[in-house]
Amino acid sequence: TAGLQFLLPPASLAALANSWLQEDCPGLNFASLVTGSAPAQAVLWAKSPGVLAGRPFFDAIFTQLNCQVSWLLPEGSKLVPVVKVAEVRGPAHHLLLGERVALNTLARCSGIASAAATAVEVATSTGWAGHVAGTRKTTPGFRLVEKYGLLVGGAECHRYDLGGLVMVKDNHVVAAGSMEKAVLKARQAAGFPLKVEVECSSLKEALQAAEAGADLVMLDNFKPEELHPTAATLKAKFPNVSVEASGGVTLDNLPQFCGTNIDVISLGMLTQAAPALDFSLKLYAEGDIPVPHARRS
Repeated sequence: TAGLQFLLPPASLAALANSWLQEDCPGLNFASLVTGSAPAQAVLWAKSPGVLAGRPFFDAIFTQLNCQVSWLLPEGSKLVPVVKVAEVRGPAHHLLLGERVALNTLARCSGIASAAATAVEVATSTGWAGHVAGTRKTTPGFRLVEKYGLLVGGAECHRYDLGGLVMVKDNHVVAAGSMEKAVLKARQAAGFPLKVEVECSSLKEALQAAEAGADLVMLDNFKPEELHPTAATLKAKFPNVSVEASGGVTLDNLPQFCGTNIDVISLGMLTQAAPALDFSLKLYAEGDIPVPHARRS
């Protein structure tokens, strides 16, 4: 995970942090009158196991509020609760203004990193040497966080957006009139910088896609017992075509999709169904020893 934070454009971080804070407080913040602006300090506690991810977003939120974050654990750390993760200092009303937004972001990013790390561990434990990847099934407005979380967890983020890879799906084939026409148009659009991937639901379609010039073939919603023979037949005729398995893959059945002819396995559940980790941010008085609090709803 070293250096992954450099992937995040500072302007994007600042813009996201600002939009999240505006969503939570678009007008008057009456609770700020309770605390005032006196200097305060708080401890960030991790209260569930998993992988720590999302430090740059947490930092960006508190930077907007003139607060300073001191991290005690590096990005990608395995969390064994209850553990102190960071300290935050700044004006009391600003600490509390950023609290929920920062916790939401860190909890969700860490949850995705944790699911991704589990998926990678499950896949590699079978001896498979391919790539575990996410999908574009992300939360609108939250994709940068979720794709980053995948990377921290050791998975591939797949294409970040529509510009990262030309993917021909079933609807594109219908709109274009045929598989051959769809792939030809995709190749023309891709030019030399981009690869073309084609979603296929049968061996016949996979062979057509490879014949037409696809770089990658996605075998979509295949059962494992159908997936591996199909991939083997495809690879025998087109050894340079990469094969992706997708659809219906979970952490439980992932090992069944791993095989010598499968290059990529993508899981939408990594971003759609990963449970958020539990973090809390607790203020403490200067001179006191901070202690974790029990979870409150």
